[in-house]
Amino acid sequence: MDKSCFLAAVLLLGGFVDTALMVDASTESFLTLTTVTTAATAEAVTAQHETDAPTPTAAPSKSTSSSGRAKQQDSTEEDSGEDEKTQLGKEGLTWFILLNPHSTQFSCVLSWKPVAAGEPGLVRKSPLICLLLPECPPLGLESLRVDDSQIQASSYQRMGLGPHRGRLNIQSGIEDGDMYDGAWCAMHRDQHQWLEVDALHLTRFTGVILQGRNSIWSWDWVTTYKVQLSNDSVTWSSCMNGTQEAIFEGNQNPEIPVLGRLPVPTVARFIRINPQSWYPNGTVCLRAEVLGCRVDANRLDSEGDTVSPDSLDSLDFRHHNYTEMRKLMRSVAEECPDITHIYTIGKSYLGLKLYVMVISDNPTKHELGEPEFRYVAGMHGNEVLGRELVLNLMQYLCKEYKKGNRRVVRLVTETRIHLLPSMNPDGYESAYEKGSELAGWAEGRYTVEGIDLNHNFPDLNNIMWQAQEKAGDATKVANHYIPMPEYYTEEDATVAPETRAVINWMQEIPFVLSANLHGGELVVTYPYDCTRDWAPQEDTPTADNAFFRWLATVYASTNLVMSNPNRRHCHYEDFQRHHNIINGGAWHTVPGMNDFSYLHHNCFEVTVELSCDKFPHASELPIEWENNKESLLVYMEQVHRGIKGVIRDKVTKKGIPDAIVKVEDHSHDIRSAADGDYWRLLNPGEYKVVVWAEGYFPSMRRCQVGVEPRPMICDFTLTQTPIERLKEIRASGGKVPQDLQLRLRALRLRKLRASTKAINRRREQQQQARRARRARSTGARRA
Repeated sequence: MDKSCFLAAVLLLGGFVDTALMVDASTESFLTLTTVTTAATAEAVTAQHETDAPTPTAAPSKSTSSSGRAKQQDSTEEDSGEDEKTQLGKEGLTWFILLNPHSTQFSCVLSWKPVAAGEPGLVRKSPLICLLLPECPPLGLESLRVDDSQIQASSYQRMGLGPHRGRLNIQSGIEDGDMYDGAWCAMHRDQHQWLEVDALHLTRFTGVILQGRNSIWSWDWVTTYKVQLSNDSVTWSSCMNGTQEAIFEGNQNPEIPVLGRLPVPTVARFIRINPQSWYPNGTVCLRAEVLGCRVDANRLDSEGDTVSPDSLDSLDFRHHNYTEMRKLMRSVAEECPDITHIYTIGKSYLGLKLYVMVISDNPTKHELGEPEFRYVAGMHGNEVLGRELVLNLMQYLCKEYKKGNRRVVRLVTETRIHLLPSMNPDGYESAYEKGSELAGWAEGRYTVEGIDLNHNFPDLNNIMWQAQEKAGDATKVANHYIPMPEYYTEEDATVAPETRAVINWMQEIPFVLSANLHGGELVVTYPYDCTRDWAPQEDTPTADNAFFRWLATVYASTNLVMSNPNRRHCHYEDFQRHHNIINGGAWHTVPGMNDFSYLHHNCFEVTVELSCDKFPHASELPIEWENNKESLLVYMEQVHRGIKGVIRDKVTKKGIPDAIVKVEDHSHDIRSAADGDYWRLLNPGEYKVVVWAEGYFPSMRRCQVGVEPRPMICDFTLTQTPIERLKEIRASGGKVPQDLQLRLRALRLRKLRASTKAINRRREQQQQARRARRARSTGARRA
C-alpha cells in the first residue's frame, strides 16, 4: 500500500499518523462550507470511503498542466492562509478539501470530527491530518482520448459544427461551411441546448474549461453556462452553489480558455454543459474540456482512464519549468558523467540560457568520422511535448547505457548527440504559468519580442532559385552553403537572439542530421518548407527528396499514434492519406530552420508534429513517451546511412576542410568539416562521387551504399595544384577556381556575430539601467 492510501485508511479510522502534516485550526479562517448536492454524489462518496479509497480533491485552481511547479510549490506554505475549503459529508465524519491556489500539483484533504448539534462553527485548536492527492486531469477531449461517440448534443447546425467538434483548441479549416469547423454550434439560440460527454465510467468531475469558436469569419462564444450530471443520462441533477443552481462564467472572446470549477467535486458518469448566455452578435458555440478522475469499485485513479499502460521506463514524467529543467539536466550529468556534457549556445531575450546536453562516449569534442546529431525542441514555447521527450531521452540514454543496452551503447559510442530541449524558454515559461489546458492555442508560441522563431530564418531558397534563373544554368550557381542576405546581418534586423544563437551553433558544429519537434498535429514534414515565389501551398522537393521522404517515413511509421490506421485526425487535415508525411511547402510555406539547415549547412532536418494537443497534461506524458520512444531512437540511427570518409592532402596527410563533395544526379553538394571528415546521407545504391577543394585537383570514385544502417567508407586523397600549373592557367587568360561562395558566407556570418555582440551589449546596459532604477526606487521607499 502506498503512503497516500495508508494515510487515507488511517483518516477513515479516525487515527493519527506521526508523519502526517498537522494543521492548527486556530490559524485558519474557514469559509462557508458547502454540502454534497446530489444523492448520486453522496452515495458514490460514501462508497468510496467504505472501500478505504482516497478522498476526492478539489479541481485545480489555476491550471492542470503539470506537477512539481517550483515557484508555486515554494510559496505553498507561506500562502496557506489563502486556501479554499470545501466539505464532503459522511455521517459521523466530515471531510474538508483544501485547495491551495499556488499549487497545481496537489490539493489537501483534511478530516475533522463533526461539531455537536447547536454548536456554532467548528471546534478550534483541533489537529487535522492533511493528505496530499494528485489533481484530476482532463478527460481527453483535446487529446482525442475521448472518442467522438462519447460526445452528444441537443442539436447542431450541420455536421461540421457537430458535437465531435466541441473539443478544446480544435482548429477549423480556412473555409467556413466544410466538415471541419472550429466548435460545436447548436441549431437553436436558447437556454435548452447542451453538450454532453459520456466518461464511460463513474468519474469525479471537478471542473469544465470553455472556449469559443475558432473561425476567421465568425465570432461566437458562450458567456455563462450551467453544469448538469447524471449516472444514466436520463435523470439529471444540476450542479449547485449552496441552495441555487451554479452559474459558471464563460468566455469573453473566442480563444482564451476559462476554467469553471465545480463548487463540490461530484461523482457521476455523464456531464452536460448547458449554455445560458452568449455573445450577443453570435450564437451558441463552444469548445470544451472536462476535468475528472475515474472512480473504480475499489480505488480512485487520479490519472484517469488511460488508453494504454504507463511506461515501464523509470523517468521523470512531469512538466519542467526552467529551474526544474536545469535540475534534471544536472542530475543526468551527475548520474552519467562519462558520457554527458552540458553547454549553452546563448541566451533568450529575457536572459534565460539555451542549454544543450551532449551524449557521447567523448562528449566534449568532435571525434574524426563520428557524425553529429541534434534534436531541437521548444521553438514554439507552448508546444511542450518535444521539450519533455528530449528530457526523457536524456534520462533514458543515460540509464540504458549504464545497463549495457546494446542498441543504446552503439548509439552513444558511434554518435555525438546534442539535445536542445528549449529553444524558446521565455515563451515556454509564459505558457507554463497558464498551464496545459489554460494556455490556449497561442500563449507562449512567440518570443517576448513577438517573433515566431520558425519564421525568423532567412529565405535562402528564393535567393538560390533566382540566381539559377538569372544564370540560365543551374550548375553554374551554388546549390549549398548559400550565404545569408546582408540585411539579415544588420543590428536593426528583426532577428531574435534565440535565432542568432542557433545559427551560430550550427556554424560551430558539423551537424549531419536533425529534427525539430513541434506540436498541434500528427505529421512529419520535410524540405523544402519554403515555396518558389512564396506560393501558399506547393510541393517543393529538394534534390534529396527520396532520402527526406525516407527520414520522415522512418519516424512516422514507428510512431504508435501516427501509424494507427484507425486514429482520428487532429483538426481538419487528413495526413493519413499522405502516410503521415508531407512536403513542408505542400502544407504551408515558411522559410524555417529545416531549409536553412539544408542550404546554409550540411545538415538534413525534418519537423515532427508530435501530438494533436500542443500542451498535453502531465498524466499523458508516460503514454506519449511510449508513442515516440522507438521513433526517437530509430531516427537517430539514420545518421549512419549513406557514405562518409576523410578528405586528406596527399603529401601532408592532413584533413582538408570545406572540400566540396558532389554526388552525380544529386544537385546538392556538402562540405567537409574542419578535420576533413564528411558525411553524405544517401539511400542504397551506387554513386559517382567527385571531391573538389580550392588549390587541389579534383578526385572521383564510385561508392556503394548498402541497405544496412551503416555508412560506406569513401576516403579521398587530393593533390595540390602545382604553382607552375597555376601560372600557366593565368598566362593563357584562364581563371584559377576560387571558392568565393565560401568566403562570402563566412563574411556574412562574421557580420551577424558582430551585430549580435553589439545588440547583447546594448541589452545588458539597458538591463543594468533598469536594475539601478529599481534599486533607487526601493531605497527611496525604505527611506
